Amino acid sequence: MPNRLETYRVAAYNTAKQSENKMHDDTVARRFGFSGGLVPGVDVFAYMMHVPIARWGRDFLSRGLIEARFIKPVYDGETADVDATEHNELLTIEVFSRTELCATGTASLPAAAPAVSLSDYVAVPVVAERKPVSPATFETGKWLGTTPRRWAGQDAADYLTDVREADPIFVREGLGHPGLIQRVMNRVLVDNTILGPWIHVGSRMQLLSAARAGDEITVRAKVTANYEKKGHRFVELDALVVANGTMPLAHCQHTAIYQPREQAAA
Repeated sequence: MPNRLETYRVAAYNTAKQSENKMHDDTVARRFGFSGGLVPGVDVFAYMMHVPIARWGRDFLSRGLIEARFIKPVYDGETADVDATEHNELLTIEVFSRTELCATGTASLPAAAPAVSLSDYVAVPVVAERKPVSPATFETGKWLGTTPRRWAGQDAADYLTDVREADPIFVREGLGHPGLIQRVMNRVLVDNTILGPWIHVGSRMQLLSAARAGDEITVRAKVTANYEKKGHRFVELDALVVANGTMPLAHCQHTAIYQPREQAAA
């Protein structure tokens, strides 16, 4: 029988008010029909990860599989309720805020992490000069890289505070939160072009090994799709996230609207 888990309640926090992505700015977001600046999807994803981390601990961080789709915004200062049901070793996860369904997803614990070869993913530098985004920026089949990112010491502690994560495993074992992997996935877009307001709409992440606090994280990403749907321009990425140039951390698929309707028409 399905087992409904205790709701995990989060006081949502918009960590990106000062970011280049003005979809997190109250004034700009309202222009696109939202009530205010959006809490980043990668942080909502981090809220969702609390449930499988609490359920499976280090095993999940080493080989867990999680995917999420972001349906409606979560806003700064609002309560986000993460509900989960477990059935046949699968967690079905939903995020509600303002009584609305904001995100859905699933998480599971494979028996082993799949084997992944670094050589199957091409390491490339970020562009020498970022230029305004266009459909040509994300040409299908193109490889994209990221500037290395590292969270250690106070930066790592601040991240856990920002995403409201109090599970002691990260501090106790010196581990990096997998939400950081998603932040670096977003950088595939930001490091390679000048974007206007944009929206992360969904991700799938197969963890391959537990990140350590202070790891230098980079991404080797291939553009697998670039298309228009209902006036929005979407990009899909298939990527390997790597620690310290040698250790595969996660295999990720990442989907974003890089030109929302209003901007695409401008």
